[in-house]
Amino acid sequence: MKKIQQYLIQIKKLLDYTFFRLLVFVVLGVVLFTSMYGNVKPEKLDISLLTVADKTIRSPATVEDKISTEKKRQEALEQVQDVYTLKKEYSKNQVDLITSIFDSASEVNDDIEDETKKQDVLDEDPINVMEPTVEEEVTMLKGKLTDRVIKDLSERVFTALVQASNDELSIAKDLTVTAINNVMNKRISADDVENAKKSLEEELKFTTLNGDLKNAAIELGRYAVIQNEFYDPEATEELRKQAAESVEPVKILQGQIIIEEGKLIRQEEFRQLELVGLLDNKQSYKPFIGLMILISIILTSVYFYFYQLKDHPEKRQTDLLLFGIVFILTFFILKIISMLQIFNYSGIGYLFPAAMGGMLIKILIDEKLAILSSIIFSIFGSILFNEGVSGTLNFSVGIYILFSALAGVLFLSGQNQRSKILQAGSFTAAVNLFTIWALMFLPNGQFSGLEYGYYILTAIFSGIGSAVLTMGLLPLLETSFGILSTMKLIELSNPNHPLLRKILMEAPGTYHHSVMVANLADAACEAIGANGLLARVGCYYHDIGKTKRPNFFIENQMHQENPHDRLPPDKSANIIISHVKDGSAILKKYNMPKEIIHIAEQHHGTTLLKFFYHKALQGGENVNEEDYRYPGPKAQTKESAIVGIADSVEAAVRSLNQPTPETIESLVKKIVADRLQDGQLNECDLTLKELETVSHSFCETLKGIFHSRIEYPEMTKKVVQG
Repeated sequence: MKKIQQYLIQIKKLLDYTFFRLLVFVVLGVVLFTSMYGNVKPEKLDISLLTVADKTIRSPATVEDKISTEKKRQEALEQVQDVYTLKKEYSKNQVDLITSIFDSASEVNDDIEDETKKQDVLDEDPINVMEPTVEEEVTMLKGKLTDRVIKDLSERVFTALVQASNDELSIAKDLTVTAINNVMNKRISADDVENAKKSLEEELKFTTLNGDLKNAAIELGRYAVIQNEFYDPEATEELRKQAAESVEPVKILQGQIIIEEGKLIRQEEFRQLELVGLLDNKQSYKPFIGLMILISIILTSVYFYFYQLKDHPEKRQTDLLLFGIVFILTFFILKIISMLQIFNYSGIGYLFPAAMGGMLIKILIDEKLAILSSIIFSIFGSILFNEGVSGTLNFSVGIYILFSALAGVLFLSGQNQRSKILQAGSFTAAVNLFTIWALMFLPNGQFSGLEYGYYILTAIFSGIGSAVLTMGLLPLLETSFGILSTMKLIELSNPNHPLLRKILMEAPGTYHHSVMVANLADAACEAIGANGLLARVGCYYHDIGKTKRPNFFIENQMHQENPHDRLPPDKSANIIISHVKDGSAILKKYNMPKEIIHIAEQHHGTTLLKFFYHKALQGGENVNEEDYRYPGPKAQTKESAIVGIADSVEAAVRSLNQPTPETIESLVKKIVADRLQDGQLNECDLTLKELETVSHSFCETLKGIFHSRIEYPEMTKKVVQG
């Protein structure tokens, strides 16, 4: 074990250099990449067209089938009908045209009538009035029409119109316009124009118009009926575009069965196998690049986590090395279990003791790092347990590992006793069981009773196995790295510890004093954010050296003569001072943690034994002040400094006859000021503000201990004579 510790010390020294820290992460990345290389390596199949598949083949990734997508898109385009637009304004235009023709005929009649009236006025003899001939009237009518209308209509139409009276023209116009409206309000394509004209002709054929005017109306109606539905290229193209865009891409989904075992591999299946890359002989580097990026992101996040820590460099290096060992060990177990997939057992990944790594990191390092590690293990687990489908992630196992690891980490929060580890394992097993059930029920799968029993056993094995492995590895890691974990501190605070029993039996006054000092130091450390538990346990052992000569210390002199009354001050000082050295030796003999030993060595610093020093001065001797000072060293940490101040404060307040809040506060401030002036706090990182908080905490705790009590009157004893 000592050799291992020596190797670890040498490695930690190398980690002082940034190059070696980066090298650790590079090596870790290479190990991870090598371990997961086979899980992301694309699978290549040696099969041929029109052969029988010897196994069921699934797609390793989701890929778009562009050929099928284009085929589906063409089918959608073929189903799009051409868009024809109805020109409603054409109906109005044609009605206006026919109306203008009838109106022109009426105007000719009106003009002739007006001209006749003028002739009657000028020549009273009607015989001399010359009426225009039909040809002249037709000419007059044509003069009011366009050349195109004149050209398109026959002469009999014009003749019939000029021979009709205005009343007849009005009736003919209304009938013709109505018929045109009825026909033109419907869609009339190029092929339907003739049918539409016949429909109009049938409608006018049974009117009460005279023969010539009816024929004229029919010809005018047929002339007015034209095509009003036309092909719209823009609307058609827009509709085709929408149809093409509405077609969803055809995809071969990850895990989708392409060809089942025993089926003939036809052209379509062969094309799909080639599309997903299972027939491509060229090596694809994309999965490896993706794996490298993923590992780089994870390791970079871990590196920056340690980089931003404000801990002492030695502690940061210890934590980094410890994290690396736990991480590699957990990943190694993960990899070994993933290799059992060759036996085709369903849910083999649920056997992994997922909570082990998280609990170890939580206990030994930090809860935040434990949660981060849980997430990392779940990601790697989803890659390693991909059930033979290359390039895929097993999200079920990933979720299971995440929930299992977080359950162990969160259950241990604030309860880091070793006895709680097994409870955490039981709690994790329960969470594992509920997680597995959730993952089984979500896809509405059908499982047999045997499968349910198997999953229950895997959940229990994972949870309890995590606790057992944690309890087994924890002492080894603590001993190898010299780590003083919270659990170790709680164990050391057990009153049944041999050294605490030694203090209680051999120096009961010192034991009581240590407990009182522990209460003061614990509360003060918690008030400023220091390690209160470390300070408390350090107080329990800080005066262990007094057990060598317990009667020479006043708290153990129960109605006994003080032996210092018979000794010269220098010898008394040597005895008092030696309890620090004796205590350090005893603690080292029992292999106590170095943090506890440091508190025992530093709690007095280099303070002066004022009582014996002044006693020596009063004796008229040549006194060297250094002979009456503790050897030190001075307090190096906040906890050591606070324990030292609490030790002096408790002893001083206990010596008061009737301590009041005012005297306690004054005494505490005086002791703190003396420590500052004597330079005892120069080597620790306590600030003046923190000292003020510590002083206030001491006063509050002491006021609670030495509070005022009610004086009860003595009861008169009555002697009963018999």
